[in-house]
Amino acid sequence: LAAHPQARIVAGATDVALWVTKGLRDLRAVIFVGDIAELRRIEESEAGLTIGAAVRYAEAHRALAALHPDLGELVRRIGGLQVRNAATIGGNIANGSPIGDGPPALIAMDATLTLAGADGRRTIALADYFLDYGRQDRRSGEFVESIFVPRPHAGDVIHIAKLSRRFDSDISAVCGAVRLRVADGVIAAARVA
Repeated sequence: LAAHPQARIVAGATDVALWVTKGLRDLRAVIFVGDIAELRRIEESEAGLTIGAAVRYAEAHRALAALHPDLGELVRRIGGLQVRNAATIGGNIANGSPIGDGPPALIAMDATLTLAGADGRRTIALADYFLDYGRQDRRSGEFVESIFVPRPHAGDVIHIAKLSRRFDSDISAVCGAVRLRVADGVIAAARVA
């Protein structure tokens, strides 16, 4: 990537392939990261879950469902089985697709993103990564390395909902998530995406 900073990184290419087949875009240089072991890891800790950018949704399903059942249900409804077996969580975030189902839930969960490049690593809140429609806070030569999803606190109220014309294998009309932290019967903090 340092040698070819304009190259498009792909792992599952479920979104990027449509740019070629439907939009007739010429991608020129492509870098495949789907087999890089460091980007394919899932690590659980007391603090939360670290998911490498090239981890496919099907591979992360169980770990995300263990973090919160609504995350598991959302993953079960992303695309069809063939999409979940190819699409990566990091790719869904990196492309900033307006129809990506993962980011709203991960933003509500206070996820952070680790970006890496020749100049080192930096970690930012996932909510701060999306600057505008089609614009992300990713510098030239940087790539999404991993996503960290903190473990919910006891008593957090979490709800994630996907609405679509069909229940399965459909793009969301609306995908939303909310996490409320309640203390002594009062909402102490809220995240809505």
